[in-house]
Amino acid sequence: MPKTIQESSLSRRSFLMKTATLVGATVAANTISISQAAAQEGPELLNSRMTPVVSGITYQHIGRWEVSRLNHILSVEAPAFTGFKVDYKPALNAVDLFRVTYPSVIPERNNRPTTASGLVAIPVNAETTPRLISYQHGTVYGRQEVPSFPDQSPETQLMIAAFAGRGDVLIGADYFGMGLSKEPESYLVLESQQQACADMIRAGQAVLADRGVQTNDLFLSGWSEGGFVTMALLEFLQRENLAVKAAATASAPLDLFAGMSGYLNFPRPNDAPWLNSIFVLSAFAYESYYDVPGLARSFFNPKYYDLCSALYSRQLSDLNKIPTDLHRLIRAEYFNPNYFMQSEFGRLVHRNQVYRWVIETPTRNYYGEADEAITVGLGKLAMSYQTGMGNRKVLAISAGSDATHRGTFARAVLGWSNWFKEMGESA
Repeated sequence: MPKTIQESSLSRRSFLMKTATLVGATVAANTISISQAAAQEGPELLNSRMTPVVSGITYQHIGRWEVSRLNHILSVEAPAFTGFKVDYKPALNAVDLFRVTYPSVIPERNNRPTTASGLVAIPVNAETTPRLISYQHGTVYGRQEVPSFPDQSPETQLMIAAFAGRGDVLIGADYFGMGLSKEPESYLVLESQQQACADMIRAGQAVLADRGVQTNDLFLSGWSEGGFVTMALLEFLQRENLAVKAAATASAPLDLFAGMSGYLNFPRPNDAPWLNSIFVLSAFAYESYYDVPGLARSFFNPKYYDLCSALYSRQLSDLNKIPTDLHRLIRAEYFNPNYFMQSEFGRLVHRNQVYRWVIETPTRNYYGEADEAITVGLGKLAMSYQTGMGNRKVLAISAGSDATHRGTFARAVLGWSNWFKEMGESA
């Protein structure tokens, strides 16, 4: 039988840091002070107590969102962000928000210790034992547009309102390089993103235990980049024999090579102008995490290399300064499919897929038929692969003929909520 996340030691890497020596050195060397972050957000947060728990994990209360605010998110702010009006079920309870820091390791760098951050959102006075929902966030361009800074993350706000506002515990990792992490961004770096999220689940459980909160089943969800991370995390947890009740994604780039090859060789009229950022963030992340000096310089045209580097390091905040015409941005040879496949970048991208394994957990992948980033074929890829071997665990679901990238997320959140409830009731 699969173990629950509480029962497991996450043996592969994540709690190597249970040893006191590793934890002490890591936290001392790598933690960005929560008090420093608090000072930037006002005296109320600054005065909130920082609470240490096991294995170098700390957490801090960063606010309580009342039912009125949660329902305003559902009815006003989420539609403004996604462009789609969805009839979400109203929030029933307030939510307490906690920013967490926790020790982890970077697999691609010989398990070098690091410190990461994330969010735990706990329903106030929930009437039943809550489910535990791990949400993996999408691509963002600000280091603090992540779960642990929910005021800056519209997608996290929607998840808090739709799930924690109705009695679930919601957690979310910021990923290495985001939130309070000092690392470079680990954009679409498969094993590091698996590690950050698996260790965030354990950190979240430690916080919940410290606050006397019990949860039942674990569910995974994620949008866009977070859809990729969700499927990667599911594979990690399955390999560790950890129980996941169900997993769901929206607009997930399940195969990075297929997605990038489409952008390079089969552009569509509705391709998003921000697809350039996927190449920028991943090229520099791969150079850093896989230790391939010069990888990004070999990929981008020299005229734009410095701008791309500045975008990755967050010294440039204006994406509009990066050419949207990929032929201007990327060296000509990479538009040759054979060259791209044989290049160092192409080989790294090709191995980072999240569907070519036997999926044992009920999984739903939502896709949009008008998605400007993820084609219908890419959105249905996991189901096609799994059914090809006779596995019926994965279902691809259309969010509608008009569903854009954000619209797919908007509608998927309601679908996830209804399905997770059904799965809990069928236990």
